[in-house]
Amino acid sequence: MSDISQEQTTPEAPLPLLDDEQEAELGRLSYRQLVWRKFRKSKLAILGGITLLTFYVLAIFAEFFAPYDYQHDNARLRYVPPQMVHFVGEDGFHIVPFLYGLKQSRDPATTEISYVPDKSKVYPVHIFHHGDPYRFFGLISTDIHLIGSEGPFYLLGTDRMGRDIVSRIIYGGRVSLTVGLVGVFLSIILGSILGTVSGYWGGLTDILMQRLIELLSAFPTIPLWMALAAALPSTWTGIQVYMGITVILSLLSWGGLARQVRGKVLSTREQDYVLAARAAGASHWYILMRHLLPTAYSHIIVIATLSIPGMILGETALSFLGLGIRPPLTSWGVLLEEAQRVTVVLNSPWLLIPSLPVVLVVVAYNFVGDALRDAADPYAT
Repeated sequence: MSDISQEQTTPEAPLPLLDDEQEAELGRLSYRQLVWRKFRKSKLAILGGITLLTFYVLAIFAEFFAPYDYQHDNARLRYVPPQMVHFVGEDGFHIVPFLYGLKQSRDPATTEISYVPDKSKVYPVHIFHHGDPYRFFGLISTDIHLIGSEGPFYLLGTDRMGRDIVSRIIYGGRVSLTVGLVGVFLSIILGSILGTVSGYWGGLTDILMQRLIELLSAFPTIPLWMALAAALPSTWTGIQVYMGITVILSLLSWGGLARQVRGKVLSTREQDYVLAARAAGASHWYILMRHLLPTAYSHIIVIATLSIPGMILGETALSFLGLGIRPPLTSWGVLLEEAQRVTVVLNSPWLLIPSLPVVLVVVAYNFVGDALRDAADPYAT
């Protein structure tokens, strides 16, 4: 009993105090510098940021990094398994990495055609390889790719039309990654402005706004996305469908942000500086844009960072169900659509590889978002 009471009365260790020099240094830092100072302490956030930067660089310069164009097909090399890069061959060690050729064999049990390495054919792997021609940023005509080979070069295999999985993953990242950015940008505009208006005016405006948000939240997300995506005209081009999916995702996801911004505005609209601006004759628009909305900037940034993965998963789910991005455009969801059939997954499991970048990007965004949420209040212990 004495031990228990002793444990309960033992005071907690005091937090380390900053000396005068450290306090002076912190006092000279701006808010952005304080946020960055706290953000960079999270190793997971830095790792997540590097991961996201890598994926976006690959997507922006997809023509250069992808070994082939995403529509490059070869009907004679359908469902080729991932190839291995070798340094040691039949004749010993090679300084330049290489791949073996491919030869067909038929499974006597399933009569399915499979591919095995043909060690009689050796193809070196080249850096800055001349491959499919393209226009760099639509301006410069070239055919230089980061890596390639004169023979079959399918590091992650091919799909049912003989298209390279690596190239289609890199090109698909353009759609899947930008859907999140564009969709969140639109939802931020709607959510922040409408949430600020709702919290500032209150009354009937607030009641109607909150009932609308509750109405949108009452619908099941996936069936509603499917219904709206299916309503898009079948005559639309791939770009039009892409924009339509982006607008749909943003229109359905602004409610949560609007409610959180509304709560922030409700807590600050009676502050002295707001009352002083109102007494000085400032317009409502000026008070909203100059005094109330900026108080929620850090919160909006955090919510946006955490919302992008939901946008990416939404587009992936719609495309997986055949209601999202349409050919000839490709996305990670379109690539996963080919893995719907169990027989395909059993015979060609490498078609599930496009799910890996989806997982990595979503986890990376969550790491960055969690760190931003903590760093948004740099003075908290």
